[in-house]
Amino acid sequence: MKLTPNDIASMLDHSTLQPFLTQEDVRKGCEVALTYSTASVCARPADMKLVAKMLSGSPVKVCTVIGFPHGNHLPAIKLAEAQAALDDGCTELDMVINIGRLLAGEDAYVQDEIRAICELAHSRGAKVKVIIETCYLNDEQKVRVCKLAAAAGADWVKTSTGYGPSGCTVADVRLMRQSVPPACQVKGSGGIRDLDTVLALRAAGATRCGVSATEKIMTEAQKRYAEGTLVEADAGATGGDTSGGY
Repeated sequence: MKLTPNDIASMLDHSTLQPFLTQEDVRKGCEVALTYSTASVCARPADMKLVAKMLSGSPVKVCTVIGFPHGNHLPAIKLAEAQAALDDGCTELDMVINIGRLLAGEDAYVQDEIRAICELAHSRGAKVKVIIETCYLNDEQKVRVCKLAAAAGADWVKTSTGYGPSGCTVADVRLMRQSVPPACQVKGSGGIRDLDTVLALRAAGATRCGVSATEKIMTEAQKRYAEGTLVEADAGATGGDTSGGY
């Protein structure tokens, strides 16, 4: 099936999460997102007021990360961080689970933390993406935490922070899509640097991709659209390199 560049842009959470970015870099990131009308700008918590101001009046959503990147903050700190982000105009929260607690089998701890963030966000009209950091988990653990997150109210389950030893894979997105009900979506992130990878992840079931290579991806999408070759990927497509960070 043929696609439009807007179909691609609507999947992209433009990332400005690197620790070295200045406020001017974040402004430029917002301008990129506005140029292509991406789904959101996903920025650091301290950037929320700036991002909300830059995106005001546009369809591009304001997104931040909670407990990022390791997930080991106290639940009360994550909740306070979420509250502050919502107060600053955030409408989407990408929270990192407590990975060590999941690996230790403390499912109730992990789920309770997710549920608290979801309940807060939903009470404010915001949505939550739960980052499970697939690079540290085996398939059984990936399935288990996806089910925990969906039951706790997650709007998305998300593969990676982009700061682990490896990033998103098509196989993980496919497994995660199979592990959650239709109402819960899947986001791929970490090392997604080209259009073919976005298309492969889309075919595997992802509705969002966290990227910083937005301009490169959208330039290629526009080129293929003009040529009449911007189409859905085959279900078995594997995409390109997803080995690193954003």
